[in-house]
Amino acid sequence: MSNTDFVLAIEDLTVSFDGFKAVDALTLYVDKNELRVVIGPNGAGKTTVLDLICGKTKSTSGSIKFKNKELTKLSEHEIVRTGVGRKFQTPSIYENLSVYQNLEVSYPKGRNVWGSLTFKRTDAVLEQVHKIAKDIMLEDHLEMEAALLSHGQKQWLEIGMLLMQEPELLMLDEPVAGMSAKERDQTADLLNRICENRSVLVIEHDMEFVKKIAHKVTVLHQGKILAEGTMEQVQADERVIEVYLGH
Repeated sequence: MSNTDFVLAIEDLTVSFDGFKAVDALTLYVDKNELRVVIGPNGAGKTTVLDLICGKTKSTSGSIKFKNKELTKLSEHEIVRTGVGRKFQTPSIYENLSVYQNLEVSYPKGRNVWGSLTFKRTDAVLEQVHKIAKDIMLEDHLEMEAALLSHGQKQWLEIGMLLMQEPELLMLDEPVAGMSAKERDQTADLLNRICENRSVLVIEHDMEFVKKIAHKVTVLHQGKILAEGTMEQVQADERVIEVYLGH
């Protein structure tokens, strides 16, 4: 497989903050429709990798190609337009709007600053809202004010808001932090469903959750890849046990 076939091809990526290499010559390839989980101790560079992909942080050197298009020179806004969606750790939903309205305002087509809340509810928007609401298990809560949702439901709504834009790469930073056991299981099902037609990159600490979703696990340590493979392979790796799973 040539590196042109990957949805995401990161090569020799480095970022230094005051001489400290937060990400150090990292090379990582993600396939089409792959659900990749990145694990590793705090300070391993996990969130920094997502920041680099979405353009929040600029790399010192190296390449990030999404569907063969170089991202390192693009602005955050331009990167979103190429089809990359990112969910941060704290949900950024519109608390005072209904679930329906939150999804509706996330619909990307033919929208400008002035029209974002006033554009016509076309059939396409309506259809997309209902499809996504079903995916994120909120179809019975469309009229509910988002502030009244549970913590887990708010996280799902935010994933739904990203799905409205039909990204081909979706990145999630610790999506199940603070969720109940039942919500974690439902989130695993949700992620397994949404990677059927897009690639998903997840940073997570909850190993039980990782087992339920990961096609492949990448272990980061000090900005470098320590190990990569299935959850079983990674869990059996002596170095991984030593630096991460051991404590």
